[in-house]
Order: sequence, then structure tokens, then C-alpha cells
Amino acid sequence: LAPNPPTVIMMTGLQGSGKTTTSAKLAGHFRKSGRRPMLVAADLQRPAAIEQLITLGKQLDIPVFHSFEEKDPVTLAGQSLKQARLEAIDILIIDTAGRLHIDERLMEELKNIKQAVNPSETLFIADAMTGQDAVNIAKEFNETVGIDGIILTKMDGDARGGAALSIRSVTSKPIKFIGTGEKIDMIEQFYPDRIASRILGMGDVLSLIDKAQESFDELETADLQKKFLEDSFTFEDLRDNLRKIRSMGPLENILSMIPGMGKQLKGVDVDQKQFIKVEAIVDSMTPAERRHPKLLNGSRKKRIAMGSGTSVVDVNRVIKQQKEMKKMLKRFKGKGKKGMRMPAGFPPF
Repeated sequence: LAPNPPTVIMMTGLQGSGKTTTSAKLAGHFRKSGRRPMLVAADLQRPAAIEQLITLGKQLDIPVFHSFEEKDPVTLAGQSLKQARLEAIDILIIDTAGRLHIDERLMEELKNIKQAVNPSETLFIADAMTGQDAVNIAKEFNETVGIDGIILTKMDGDARGGAALSIRSVTSKPIKFIGTGEKIDMIEQFYPDRIASRILGMGDVLSLIDKAQESFDELETADLQKKFLEDSFTFEDLRDNLRKIRSMGPLENILSMIPGMGKQLKGVDVDQKQFIKVEAIVDSMTPAERRHPKLLNGSRKKRIAMGSGTSVVDVNRVIKQQKEMKKMLKRFKGKGKKGMRMPAGFPPF
């Protein structure tokens, strides 16, 4: 961070690279870390980009400095810096204009904004799906505007790690973050060794633990471990944990972080609708049925199937899964608490 707040981060890149969404994701990331970010809508060529950033800012409860009247992005950027100081903002993220292709006017505008606000970091946003094009564009931005780092978007596929290696090699600039999905919180710091492990199908346990710690707090984990040991894991616990796991991101991404799973998942379509189906079935049970599965007779199963829009076969499958899980957990019971210990915040299954 800059010694005198705010730290200014200037976001650059071509239109369609995910620059505006990534600006919001980055602001959300810093907000989680206890910072006070502000977004700046400096893409004055596209009113839709301003409106998009305002909408994202509202979702994240992060202020967005903007103007539909101002036509000069350099002036707007300077005004945003003054406003950030008045509001004691410590991180100012400027979403600059993009183009469908590189042109002199774009580059000149970016250089003028950079001179006006003197950013601590100028980041280039690249779409990993564009492959070699992303490498060439990053090289030109670095030579013309000067960048300090890179954020790769659409990195939710292991095979796209090659773009990271190429851009790093050509620009000699570090990759700071990667976007791993469409959701507003799906951005993570870039760790070369972890990405290499994923590409090689060796998993990425450290990133998996990081994601789990964001979704499961220590008290929840301790409570679950206690239920496992006491054999009191209910359908409600199953449903709540499935929701937590879904909040960690696409299931195939989570599974690919488990050592050995990456290669097994090649070409496999992981259907996340099954998670939603299980949740619907559990939600259609009464509180007593969720806690006491023995109550689930034929007529109750029919009612649950109708209420969840599923079939009795689906209901029986969920009941069987619950029984199998309890059997598995009983095996751990004999090992005592020591055998059940997990990293802090990590879901105990």
C-alpha cells in the first residue's frame, strides 16, 4: 500500500477482457481484507460501463465515483482522487476505457490518466481464453503505457494456465490475481506453484483450504466435528454444508484442487443441479423428518417428492446417501478427536 492513502490502482485492458467486472471483484477482495476501497468509472466512452460498475458497487456496498456529464476521463480521475482523500478511502480502483482493438487515442488517454493520478499499480486485464492474442496485447500495453502487473480473467479451466506462463515471460511482469468464474467474489491471488500443480493434475490443496476458510468459520467446523463424533449429523447439516460447498465456486474447480482428481475429471461434466436437488428434497421435509430419518415412510416420501419437484427414487437416493455418510463417519469415531482434526476453517468432509 502507498505510504499516503489512497493507494491508486489503474485497471487497463481491451473491451471484453472483463476489466469492469474484475475492478469490482478486486474492490470486493480488498473489502474482505478490511480495506476501504472506492471504484472509479472512468470509461466515459460507454455509459453502459458506468452503469455496470454502479450496479456492481451496490451489490458489494462499495462507493463508485462517477459522472454522466464529465467527458474528460483525466479530469474525472483527478476528481476521484480528491474525493477519496476527503472520504478517507485507502484503495482507489480506476476502471479506464477499453477498445475493441489497440489505437493511439486509447494509449494516449491511458498515459494522461496515469500522469494525473500517479498510480501505485497499473494492472493489465487479460482474457486467458484469447491465448496468444492476450500475450501480444499485454506486450504492447507494457511497452506503451507501462504496467506493473497482470490479472488474468476466465482462468476457470486448467488448460488456460499456458497463457499465464507466456504473458509472464513476454512482459517480465508478475501475475497478481486470476478470475476463476463469473460470480463477483471469484477472484484469487495468483500462486505460480499452485497453478502448475493444477495443470499437472496434482491438485491444489492450499487453495482449497483458502476457499474453505472463506466459507466455513472455525466455530461451524468445530460444531460439525462434534456432531460427527456424536453421530448426530442430520439432513439439515447435510443441506447447510452443501450450500457452503456450492458457495466455494463451480464444483469441478473445487474437485480439481484435490490431488489426483484433475486428470480424472478431464471431459467430465459435473452437474451442480444435483446439489440443488438434494437441497430441495431436504427443504421439503418437516423439521422432525430432517432430524429423525426413521419417520420417512412411503406416504411421507411421496409428499416430499411432490414438494421438491423430484421423484420418490430421488428421495430414496438422498436418504441412502445420508445413511452411507453416517456409516463412514462412524469409522472415524473410534479414532477420537485427534483423528478428525482438520485445518482451521476446513469443512470436515
